[in-house]
This record gives sequence, structure tokens and C-alpha cells, in this order.
Amino acid sequence: MHSNRVATPLLAVVAMLIASVMTVAAQREARESSFEAIYKRGLELNSQLKTLTAHFTETTTSTILTRPLVASGTIAVERPSRIVLHYLEPEQRDVLLEGDRMIVSWPSRQIREVTNIAAANRRIQKYFVGASPDRLRENFTIASRLASDRPHTYQLTMASKRKQIKDGLAALDLWVDETSLLLTAMKMTFPNGDTKLMVLDRVVINQPIDPSVFIAAK
Repeated sequence: MHSNRVATPLLAVVAMLIASVMTVAAQREARESSFEAIYKRGLELNSQLKTLTAHFTETTTSTILTRPLVASGTIAVERPSRIVLHYLEPEQRDVLLEGDRMIVSWPSRQIREVTNIAAANRRIQKYFVGASPDRLRENFTIASRLASDRPHTYQLTMASKRKQIKDGLAALDLWVDETSLLLTAMKMTFPNGDTKLMVLDRVVINQPIDPSVFIAAK
């Protein structure tokens, strides 16, 4: 349960808003292959991202599960601070993040929770968004490479160094399409060994999104 509570804001905020900053951009020349060059190109790409919609498949592994738990649905992002995940399978569930509020609606379980995630947002700003390449290297061991498990993608692995981060997230893996530079998958590994993998497809960027999309189920 702890890992799931940590995962929800991180999954949406880190993957959708921060991963583009950390994009492993196409490395067509040797001089562009340094992490600092990648970071700079990622910032340029990130500044152009206004909206994003996609279908996702989420796979959760845990020591308390006899087999991985697979869920799927749609995600929508409107910069700077509106994100919604509509889970459709195996049952309907919505997770809406708007500013410092997170609303979780799970009709079949009669759950509707509103949580203040200001502290989580501040940590993300401190350790990810507002960090320079040097500061990121202080907080994480970072490696980038051509992915061996996902054709035509680059993989960025960030392993936490600091206890403040390790307590909630041991490592973050990001996969980015080498042509479009869009995030295609993200995996979070938690301190207890549990993992949460989100794979994106049908990604559309910078198209208008109907405001009704950003409403959690009643």
C-alpha cells in the first residue's frame, strides 16, 4: 500500500512532466552523447510540450501478489498542472491531479479521496525539475544507453543516492523513442523490490483536450 500511495503522484507528475526534461534525445553525433548535452536538448523539447494524451498499460509486481497486476486506461496532461489517469480495466478508477490536489475516485469500492500533495510536488521540484545536471548527479547515479529490451528506444536509468529519495523510490527507468523523442515507458522500482511499469501508446501531443476529460468519476 505504501508503494502505491507513493507511486500515484510520482507516476503522473514525474513521468509526464519530468520525463520529458530528462529525455534521452537521439544521439546522432558523438559530441551529443554526454548527459549534459542530453539534458539541454531535453529542456528544449520540454518547453514545447503543452498537452499530451495516450493509452497506457500499467503492470504492478509485488511480494504480496501471486502474479503481476495489469491495468489499462487513458491519460491526459495539460500543462502546467492538470493530469488525469482514467483506469478502464480491470475496473474503473480515476486519478486526477490538479495543482496540489489529488483526487482518487474508485466507484466500485465506494472510494473518493482528496489528498494534498503539496509536499510531494515540492520534493519533485527540488530533486527533479529544479535541479541542474550536476545536482541530478548528486542525487542519482545516471546511465543512458540504447535499450536492449525495447527496439528503437533509448533508456535512461536513475538510481537514487539520497536517503530522502530512496525511502520512496529506489530507481526510475525511462524509455524514449529515438525518432519522436516521446516517452514510451517508465518503470519505478521501490525500496522493497516492488515495481510499477507504465507503457504508453497512441500518444498525441499539443492537441486541444476537452475540459470534461479532467473530471474524476463521481
